[in-house]
Amino acid sequence: MAGYVQPHTDPSGAEGVGPGPQLVSTAPGLEVLVGPLLNYRRMSNELGASTWHGSVLVVTRPGQETPELTLTPVGAVDGSTEKASFTAGANRFSADKLYEDINKAFWRFLIHLPFQEFESRWQYDIKGLTYADKSKTEKPQVFVVPSISQSMRILFHSCNGFSVGTDVDAWSGPALWNDVLRMHAQKPFHVMLGGGDQIYNDGVRVDGPLKPWTAISNPHKRREFPFGEKMRDDCDEYYFNNYVRWYGQAPFSTANSQIPQVNIWDDHDIIDGFGSYTDRFMRCAVFRGIGGVAHKYYLLFQQHMAPPKSTFTTDAPQTTSVGPEGTDVDPEQLKKTFVMTNDFQDPSFIVGQKPGPYVEERSRSIYAQLGARIAFCGIDARTERTRHQINYPETYRMIFDRLNKEFSANKELKHLVLLLGVPIAYPRLQWLENILSSPIIGPIKFLNKRFGFAGGLFNQFDGSVDLLDDLDDHYTAHQHKHERRDLMHMLQNFSKEHSVRVTILGGDVHLAAIGRFFSSPKLGIPAEQDFRYMPNIVSSAITNKPPPQAVANLLAKRNKIHHLDHDTDETLLEIFDRDPRPAGQANGVVSNGVANGETNGDIDVKKKTADTNHATMPSRNYAIICESYPSATGTSSAAAPQPQAVPSSATNGDAPQQTSAPVDRKANTRKPMHVGEQGAGTEHPAANGLTATGLCGRYGLDVSLRVEISPSDREGHTDGYGFSIPALEVAAAV
Repeated sequence: MAGYVQPHTDPSGAEGVGPGPQLVSTAPGLEVLVGPLLNYRRMSNELGASTWHGSVLVVTRPGQETPELTLTPVGAVDGSTEKASFTAGANRFSADKLYEDINKAFWRFLIHLPFQEFESRWQYDIKGLTYADKSKTEKPQVFVVPSISQSMRILFHSCNGFSVGTDVDAWSGPALWNDVLRMHAQKPFHVMLGGGDQIYNDGVRVDGPLKPWTAISNPHKRREFPFGEKMRDDCDEYYFNNYVRWYGQAPFSTANSQIPQVNIWDDHDIIDGFGSYTDRFMRCAVFRGIGGVAHKYYLLFQQHMAPPKSTFTTDAPQTTSVGPEGTDVDPEQLKKTFVMTNDFQDPSFIVGQKPGPYVEERSRSIYAQLGARIAFCGIDARTERTRHQINYPETYRMIFDRLNKEFSANKELKHLVLLLGVPIAYPRLQWLENILSSPIIGPIKFLNKRFGFAGGLFNQFDGSVDLLDDLDDHYTAHQHKHERRDLMHMLQNFSKEHSVRVTILGGDVHLAAIGRFFSSPKLGIPAEQDFRYMPNIVSSAITNKPPPQAVANLLAKRNKIHHLDHDTDETLLEIFDRDPRPAGQANGVVSNGVANGETNGDIDVKKKTADTNHATMPSRNYAIICESYPSATGTSSAAAPQPQAVPSSATNGDAPQQTSAPVDRKANTRKPMHVGEQGAGTEHPAANGLTATGLCGRYGLDVSLRVEISPSDREGHTDGYGFSIPALEVAAAV
């Protein structure tokens, strides 16, 4: 066994540890279990020209020869583009073996291509690819890259799975991915941002290997329960099979092979509430163990990276310690297994300085430029999370050091899209936290422990009120108040220094909303000049069921105008002018597919919210974000209408920047505040998600929330709610 821990070169050419399964496949082709999965990584100039970097992952049977991929230019997206001559031809790439055991092997292709003067299509083919599941057929995969002068057209989603106990058929499965593919066919997405919970692994405690442990009624015995090699191996098998099932399921599998992904993780990628239970319970062996297993497959499936050599077990607890080469390897876990150790560390990652408290690995936040004028940062807000902390202070410092470096070096960047996973501009629920944490719950908890009374109210882990872990996840939770304020102040300083508009993305809450931070009206700063104006696009869930209508209505009633500090206010925009429905139809029974010119039976469209609720939408959804000004080298069909006539002023000597009317210091800031928010909702020109509006000047952004019309529609048709975001002209700010 001692030889397992010594690095060596695998027959595939990869350097790693472990002997591997010692198998040779006799299949005529490359036997694929799941994939290909396509990721976007970053832009660079390191190859002498502006270069797109990405990766492709396939999971195969063990014992395969090193796979090969051919990347070929197909043509311009706009067929009428003149002189659509590519600067590069076909290119071949060999795969890196990231991991292999007796059941599977993970192969990753690092691919790159030069940006063109036009929006372009590229095809990748993997030599000899055949599916182990013979019902699946291989086909060439095509993705789209923006022109060198375009910013990326962004799809944002979160909560891509179902909670335990959900009637999946009643919600037509992951139907909204059909709508994503329809929109992609009409106007291609260049990247899709996953805001966490790309998969739900909660079933591990219901019908998986943690079921016996969950059934232990005594919390002390549950905390002291060992996480040995047998349980680790069983959990490893469960997480892998769950990924194969979910990532191999159409229509999601079609999208993740043709729209490049960038993902951060959240609790359900591990298990519901991970990080937000009591510290004493989170440090138990079982939670440490499943944190390690979930992290392993998160790295492999979602980040296309080699996993750690070993993960935590009580049989070999030293495997998580840092020391001389080899001390972090459990020989038992490396039997018939190979793990790559010299994996390429992509510069897109911002790696934390120390391991998290419960996932004993370092956090991985992400920075990537999304085309010409938009940058992206996704904060890993799960690895370091506890009930009282979301990220370490030094992690925030590293992230903002990286942002300042990137934006100082590139003055063409106009927008930062910041992905937090959980909303940060959101109604307060401290009154509910106070009730659920108060002594009044004590007698109910005693009755639950002794007699099972109100069993659904308490979680099966630490015995706390089940809803508390969700509330503790929120940035608006009382224990995160100071961290939230400090983060917003860092963002404000960054925005002001670089004259960059910050737009925040959040998911998790299973409804759609638009939050905004902005300067107090008493300061009289229009949004175009307001570095404090930061919209928070809340889009959740693309697959999971929404909360009851009553919950959404309650949140809308709690939509007060809050004060982050003396100069910064926050509230939700009242964007939902009506319930989603096909154009021209009232609530009731409508023809399935009317919104997209199809008829395929009848669907039942039910009322979503109270007539007074215009701020929260409890219906499955996703978001589209793109530049509001049509690029001269973009798709010709995306030409923008003439924007409404408004006063304008120059923005850095470039395009006219539309200016809102003078700030009304007594106006209701839950209503539209600037030109891009006027008419927000279904009648806004950005609502269709396909046409550049021309609003908010050359550097504005259009946003479309695509909201499901009816869960009984298996094709997942949506209705759109739109608004636009102005770029920042900070010179006039105070």
